[in-house]
Amino acid sequence: MNSLIICVFIFILPRRVAPQACQKACGQIPIKYPLGSGSGCGDPRFARYITCDSDQQALTLATHTGCYPITSVDYTKQVIYISDPTMSTCACTRPSNGFGLDWDAPFSFHDDTVFTLLDCSVDDSPVFTPLSNGTGRLTLCDRQGASICNYLYSNCRSINLVNFQISSCCVYVPLDLGPSFEMDLNKLKCSSYSGFYGFGGQESNPESWQYGVALKYKFNVFGEYPAVCGGCERSNGACGYNTQSNSFVCNCPGGINTTSDCSFLDFSGGFRPLPFISRDWALYSFRVVLVWVLVRPR
Repeated sequence: MNSLIICVFIFILPRRVAPQACQKACGQIPIKYPLGSGSGCGDPRFARYITCDSDQQALTLATHTGCYPITSVDYTKQVIYISDPTMSTCACTRPSNGFGLDWDAPFSFHDDTVFTLLDCSVDDSPVFTPLSNGTGRLTLCDRQGASICNYLYSNCRSINLVNFQISSCCVYVPLDLGPSFEMDLNKLKCSSYSGFYGFGGQESNPESWQYGVALKYKFNVFGEYPAVCGGCERSNGACGYNTQSNSFVCNCPGGINTTSDCSFLDFSGGFRPLPFISRDWALYSFRVVLVWVLVRPR
């Protein structure tokens, strides 16, 4: 009988709650599905590319060309915004090797993203292809982007100081990057690049442009948010996956993983019942056993 009483106490005694394995924020950026803070969190397709540095509290995107800080995420529009420390802006002109996405990455460039190649070799760069008749060169640049080059080379102080020739400027749209989404500046014979995804309401003033790269993503082939993940997040859980099978798990406060949601947990006052038992049921069972012990014949 003593062992039975001890077992009941195990069910109802408060226990220290372990930290939730999957973080819901990294620094100032909320983390929601399909993004995750590390292995076992979010969608396994994204875990390889997006991680949270727990020491720096910085969310980063990793590709074969480098690691890039994530500045914000629009979960409604399914857009990730990143910055590239080697990118040239009006604040500073820097040499760069370019930017690229892995061919199997679950991202693609957002339509708003505009790349401007800077200081390209007019004679050697493949973006300026010689005409077959030898009378000139056929540019692969976006002809409608001429005004962007003008604004950058005329109104951007850092570029103006370097004294780049405007003829070496090329507005490169993501569609031109090819299936591997590669922008190799060494192959393109350009010394630097600039990227932005918005004019900040002032198209003629490059100082106000929103510099960086906008990437779009999908939850799946149909772009639908998984219903099971919605239930997990509504119950204070974080969507994740089994690292062995890649199957869905809901990571709950206290470090518990379930295959549905965290609705069975009640952490008020630090109490944590087991998944198959409620607090009221445990208390009731204890009272029944206690009364039986006190009134049983001796």
